[in-house]
Amino acid sequence: MHELSNLSLWHATMSADEWGPGRTALGSDLDVDVAIVGAGYTGLWTAYYLLQRDPTLRVAILEANVVGFGASGRNGGWCSALLPMSLDAIAAHSSRTQATRLQTAMHETVAEVGRVVAVEGIDCHFAHGGYLNLSRNPLQLQRERDHIAHLHSYGFTDDDYRVLSQAEAEAMCAATNVVGGGFTPHCAAIHPARLARGLARTVERLGATIYEHTPVVEISPRKVRTHLGTVGADVVVRATEAFTPSLAGMGRDIAPIYSLMIATEPLPAEFWEATGLRERATFNDGRHMIIYGQRTADDRFAFGGRGAWYHWGSTIKPQYDRDERVHRLIHDALREMFPGIGDAAITHRWGGPVGAARDWWCQAQYDRSTGLASAGGYVGDGVGTTNLSGRTLADLITGADSELTTLPWVGHRSRRWEPEPFRFVGINATTALPIGADRHEEHKGTRSKWREAAMSRLLGH
Repeated sequence: MHELSNLSLWHATMSADEWGPGRTALGSDLDVDVAIVGAGYTGLWTAYYLLQRDPTLRVAILEANVVGFGASGRNGGWCSALLPMSLDAIAAHSSRTQATRLQTAMHETVAEVGRVVAVEGIDCHFAHGGYLNLSRNPLQLQRERDHIAHLHSYGFTDDDYRVLSQAEAEAMCAATNVVGGGFTPHCAAIHPARLARGLARTVERLGATIYEHTPVVEISPRKVRTHLGTVGADVVVRATEAFTPSLAGMGRDIAPIYSLMIATEPLPAEFWEATGLRERATFNDGRHMIIYGQRTADDRFAFGGRGAWYHWGSTIKPQYDRDERVHRLIHDALREMFPGIGDAAITHRWGGPVGAARDWWCQAQYDRSTGLASAGGYVGDGVGTTNLSGRTLADLITGADSELTTLPWVGHRSRRWEPEPFRFVGINATTALPIGADRHEEHKGTRSKWREAAMSRLLGH
């Protein structure tokens, strides 16, 4: 068993071959064409598309731990078209046409990931089954109807987003109290750690070098400094997401927000016959507090949610990956939705931080004058978005004439997070407010309009 197998279900269910041999750390100073900081999805996709465009590039990837150690290896396994910022926020920044362009690019990204894993032989259990948002009370159903009508106002149709009747939703996923829902085909379920490790092997085959156990302490124009040596590069790509605050001068650029998960033991065929999810659609419901789940390729539930506190000073520690209170609440939510799981064992409990920018925007940017590039701020929607950012950065860096380089998230710069204690209070309010809104709806049967307005303001919607 690999020493990091306890990181998550995904890490625990990889074979020795999928883990592969360990990679060496940086041993001395180095000069390359492109230095990428972070061997998660953003860094790996950027390396992949750079080498597709120019196979002669010398690409080095510097990773503080091992490939797929962070959110790329531990996430919920949704390769979705979701963006952390709303279409209205994008339109206010640019135009409705530009917002539609970016969302359409995300739709296409799901299929692009499927294409690459097929071409490169990456067995990440890719199942293009779509995304199902279950409505489990009338308020949730009205929100879903309004949301889909709003998406249609941007030019999308039922082929992209459609409202489901109660019978349609229950046929797809027979959770309790279902009254309807919404569905989009633009999502696939994956095994995230297999995708990360498979991408790493692919970019190495294409010519990139990955240095593990090489923490970067500072990024500057055309230079990356580590305790093991300095890397000079024409281009430096920061792909550090939630771990960005560990870099010198970047403590307030990105805030790490924790998301936690559980996994059941494999469930019997008769359970799945009754429950559905036959195409392995990813799913959640219409509550305000974010939950997310999938049926894994080996017939488990992998199920997660927010609700863990942000930690003072953007601190990241291994003990924050497991919070008994939050894991219990996640288990309770799963059993309430699917009482048929009975006393099925919870075999894995894990979590980790995702990265959030102050205005809840993700972005991709490149400054040719300094050679500095970056992408991130996915707030947990990064499995698909990282592929789009990798393609976009590759086009920006190589100077390709591309539709991607004019998308409205390119060059976006979020303001920095407030210093403490304001950051601590503000972020944790975004955790408390949805819990309160859900309780209000459950007990009173009406919307908590002031909480919804406060969440919208805090999240930049």
